[in-house]
Parts: sequence; C-alpha cells; structure tokens
Amino acid sequence: MQENEIGGIVVDLAIQVHRETGPGLLETVYEVILADQLRQRGLQVDRQISIPIEYRGIKFNEGFRADLLIEKKVIIELKCVEKLNNAHKKQLLTYLKLSKLHLGYLLNFSESLMKDGITRTVNQLIE
Repeated sequence: MQENEIGGIVVDLAIQVHRETGPGLLETVYEVILADQLRQRGLQVDRQISIPIEYRGIKFNEGFRADLLIEKKVIIELKCVEKLNNAHKKQLLTYLKLSKLHLGYLLNFSESLMKDGITRTVNQLIE
C-alpha cells in the first residue's frame, strides 16, 4: 500500500474517531483507539516506537519516539493542544527527515472539527 493510500485511511479514521469521542480526551486515548481502528483495516501499526538515527557516525538507538508508525511508511504524531504551532510542524518534519520517510500527519484532537486539526507533512529531501 502506498503512503497516500495509508494517509487517506488515517484521515478518514481520525475524523470518525473524533466525531464519536469528541475533543478533550488524553492523547493516549486517541492513540490507542486510532491504532486499533487502523489495525482493523489490516494495517501494520507500531505505537510509541523508538526510531534509531545516526549523526556523523554516532548511532542513537532512540533518536525519537513516533506516536504511530503505519506500515513502516507513515508517521503519525498526535496532539491535544489548543492550537498547533510551527514547533509541532517542525518536529514532525525533523522526524521524517531523520527516519528517511516521506509522509507524516500531525493530528490535533482538541479542535472542534477534526478537519481543522489535520496537518499533512511531506519530506521532500529523500535520499
């Protein structure tokens, strides 16, 4: 399955979960529910996975932790904040660059409408 197909499923399920639960829960609750729903769609989902990175020959076994890694292709970062800011977006882009992945989604479940809490991020600098 391609990244964009995975992304479409993620967005659809995030909207569905948000409609059914509403805003205001802990990030962990949304993470568990979304992971379960993605698995029910037949996708491989890893939660709170340590992503190793290498910097100038120095290896870090835990460079960062991805909230969700879907099919080892798409990173999902979940937030429950009043408003997303540039730091959140830069964090996801850095995760994509360091993991050499192409696509990620920042999902803010605190928005009144989930569509306003979805940010798609693409890493253009793939080796």
